[in-house]
Formats: sequence, C-alpha cells, structure tokens
Amino acid sequence: MNINVLVVDDEKSLRDFVRRNLEVRGYKVLTASNGLEALAIFKNETIQLVIMDIMMPHMDGLETTRRIRQDSRVPIIILTAMGEEADKVRAFDLGADDYLTKPFGVGELLGRVKAVLRRADWSEPASSEERIVRGDIVVDTEMHRVAVRGEIIELTPTEFNLLVYLMKNAGKSIHHRAILQNVWGTEYGNESEYLRVYIGKLRQKIEKDPLKPEYLHTEHGIGYRFEG
Repeated sequence: MNINVLVVDDEKSLRDFVRRNLEVRGYKVLTASNGLEALAIFKNETIQLVIMDIMMPHMDGLETTRRIRQDSRVPIIILTAMGEEADKVRAFDLGADDYLTKPFGVGELLGRVKAVLRRADWSEPASSEERIVRGDIVVDTEMHRVAVRGEIIELTPTEFNLLVYLMKNAGKSIHHRAILQNVWGTEYGNESEYLRVYIGKLRQKIEKDPLKPEYLHTEHGIGYRFEG
C-alpha cells in the first residue's frame, strides 16, 4: 500500500490501538506522543496521513496542525473528546480535514481513514464536464485549476470538490446531507460543522465580499445554493 500514517497521541494505549488496526491492513504507521515529536517525524519522513489528538503536552494538536499546514496539504484527522465542538471548528479553521470522537471503534476509524485519503487523491478521474464557467469563476476539472476574476486561486482537494459540486448544481438549493454524501462520501450526513467551515473558506477565496456573498448562499434550514 505504501501509505505512511503518523499517529500522534499522548495516550500509549490509543496509539497502539490505532497502529495495530492500521498495520494489519497494510498501512505503515509511525507514532509520536506530542506535537513536537510529530513535527520532527514529519520533517524527516514522507507522511500521507496524520491522525492526531488535540489535548497533548508540550505542543497540542491545534498548534501542530497550524504548523503542518504552513507548507503541507497532507490530510489530518483530529481526535476529540465528546462535546468539544469549539475545538472541532477551530481545528477545521486551521486546516484539519476530519475528526473522530473518542471513544471510537475500528469500523469508524477505517471508514474515516479511507474517506480522507480518497478525498485527498488528485488522481481521481476528472469530471465529464472538463470546463465549468459560472459568472467570474472558471474551473478546469482536468487540471484541478480554479480562476476567479482572472486570477488562479489555490484550493485543497475537498474545497475543489465542494466548489465543483455546487457549481454543477447552480441555482438549486441543496440539502446539507446531499452535499456531505456527494463531496465527503456516503459515510457522512450529519456533520454540518464541516460545511459551515468549508463554505466559509470558499467564500474567503471566491467572493468579493465574503459577508455579502454573490455566489455561495445559505439556505436556512436546508443547506446551500450556488448562484452563478
């Protein structure tokens, strides 16, 4: 499989649980007990996925995520305790891709790992519609390139897939669940905080005034609508 996963948690039993269940399925797993150790490993190894706790000594998961995102788009799954909604949103704002709430089972772990790696894969087949134009936004789905008002903007794979899905359905009010299942995967459906964060990120990148969006409209109680 040749996929290196970095597991970061100060709880040895959890690190061992994740490592065993990933290694038996062909992943190569490296472990660290805090953010400082994780950054040292990250600089010296080729890592394809990071699974990391938030609450850790020396350097927590939020600061570690921020530092990793300064020069890498590697997928990051954060581990949170029940009820830490503010931490989830903060982690997403800093660039995390997904989260797992402790305690979690093997099935949930493997589902999240596969989904995050799938979304991060730029090599997926391009859309049958290679060029999508809506207003001032031009998307080249084959080159994974987006131009807004003539300027190329940088998007993560998830941001790109979300924008493409909404642009393809321009003018339609799309329910949260439909967006999540089409962009994130069939394993998702109730993670509305994902959409709030990612829609916010897209508005910052494509709207002239993110507070008065021209393209990405919120449909209260339903979901979102792209108007182009």
